[in-house]
Amino acid sequence: MANEQMMAQMATKPGFIAALDQSGGSTPGALRLYGIPDSEYKGDDAKMFELVHEMRVRIFTAPAFKGDKVIATILFERTMDSEAKGKPVPAYLWEDRGVVPIVKVDKGLEAEKDGVSVMKPMPDLDKLLARAVKLGVFGTKMRSVINHGLTPILEPEISIKSPDKAGAERILLDELTKGLDALPAGRKVMLKLTLPEVADFYQPLIKDKRVVRVVALSGGYTRDDACVRLAKNHGMIASFSRALAEGLKRSMSDAEFDKELTESIDEIYQASTVKV
Repeated sequence: MANEQMMAQMATKPGFIAALDQSGGSTPGALRLYGIPDSEYKGDDAKMFELVHEMRVRIFTAPAFKGDKVIATILFERTMDSEAKGKPVPAYLWEDRGVVPIVKVDKGLEAEKDGVSVMKPMPDLDKLLARAVKLGVFGTKMRSVINHGLTPILEPEISIKSPDKAGAERILLDELTKGLDALPAGRKVMLKLTLPEVADFYQPLIKDKRVVRVVALSGGYTRDDACVRLAKNHGMIASFSRALAEGLKRSMSDAEFDKELTESIDEIYQASTVKV
């Protein structure tokens, strides 16, 4: 059974979700933006993940990264299994920062076919979920509901470059509604969706009692643009990755890093809680 305090925080507390779950395919881009070139690890995956873990821990331990504004964070599997300040990352986040830990369980996307990129197979998923439960993780970001007592975040992303983004969103809303209607009694999910073209388009999902929260991915928009769009969608909160880390550099002093991250958190929190 999911921790009741975590469920209450996820369902009702003002704030947003920090998406820090870049995996093998997206990690090099995240490191480049942070100021670490590919040449620093030269195809060595172990070194690459060590560097991105250092970046994530720097974010986790920054003064502004606390549960008063950052209500949860999505973790990469290796991050979940690692430590911060001498504690398992999930325990550190919840016990020391008041931030709900969620783990990404998908293995990335297959190559595009017929205009769609489906998820890759997820081998050893049961073992990953068992570890997550043992470590005190609240939920998963995943492609389907799995019975492990974890609350899933479903993320059917629509590209912001889609030639008919609004049309795709209409189809998605219809399909998500059908999926919710098929849920077993008492089951709840969270939905992570691209910011819609029409403000408040996902209100039917936000008001659905089977949905814990509807959260927004930045999807390639700049932080400023994503926050302007988010502020027009009542009841939707952020789950930003690139937009959250925008402007953070390894070369920054701790004071510079903390100042930049604080400004990012404040801007995203404002868009998530104060709507126009």
